[in-house]
Amino acid sequence: MNPTPTLHETLQQAQQLGLERLDAQMLMLHALGRSPHDRAWLMAHDGDMLIEEAAARWEVLLQRRRAGEPVAYLLGEKAFFGLSLAVDARVLVPRPDTEVLVQWALDVLPATGGATPPRMLDLGTGSGAIALALARHRPDTQITATDASADALAVAQANARRLGLPVRFAHGTWLSAVPGERFDVIASNPPYIAEGDPHLPALRFEPRSALTSGPDGLDAIKTIINQGCAALCPGGWLLLEHGHDQAQAVRALLQCAGFVHVSSRTDLAGIERCSGGYWPQQR
Repeated sequence: MNPTPTLHETLQQAQQLGLERLDAQMLMLHALGRSPHDRAWLMAHDGDMLIEEAAARWEVLLQRRRAGEPVAYLLGEKAFFGLSLAVDARVLVPRPDTEVLVQWALDVLPATGGATPPRMLDLGTGSGAIALALARHRPDTQITATDASADALAVAQANARRLGLPVRFAHGTWLSAVPGERFDVIASNPPYIAEGDPHLPALRFEPRSALTSGPDGLDAIKTIINQGCAALCPGGWLLLEHGHDQAQAVRALLQCAGFVHVSSRTDLAGIERCSGGYWPQQR
């Protein structure tokens, strides 16, 4: 009969099977019923034996991760801009790159003090990451979040309730979800991967409709830019996340649509990850 392995031995075996060290540690803590972020506890108890019930949970998590399922789905949560968001296979896993878009929106949202509060729109909200991060940091702003997927909206609404953040949700495709309304800032992390992209198999557990958008990945971005003009207040901003090699194309689309002060912002790796433009007060 094999002796019961220690936590340290079990984690070593997982790394030998190809799991990254941090992923293995977070999944082990989850199997043990502890916070996946309590790595200090894990290191202090790495000589403890892995009890049978936790071992069974660990084995399931290990096999799912080896099959390529995102760690966030296995844990049921993902940290984003200081929030802990519940996530599952109905929504994309929020990425740190999208925090660049949130910060840009915070930078351009009008200051409080006018007759009406600023209005912000998050198109294709998924888990609610962008809208909820902005609601946390700008509680004076009226925030609306939309998605074409009713399943995704259910996830976002549940996150809003759990976090106690006031966001209005609307179901529909891009601007058709909020007909006739105008906003000071429209932000979106739309699908922007080209159909047939070789990286798609690695993303097979995430909803395809939130990933791909036409042969060059720009179909959704083109639609949002074309529709966004009529949904922005004069002096408003349209901010878009896009692929690592799409910044120049997105800037050109914004300029052709009549936006000014068009520019891009880089992510932590120095890649142009978001592009945006200002809708002139007078045309």
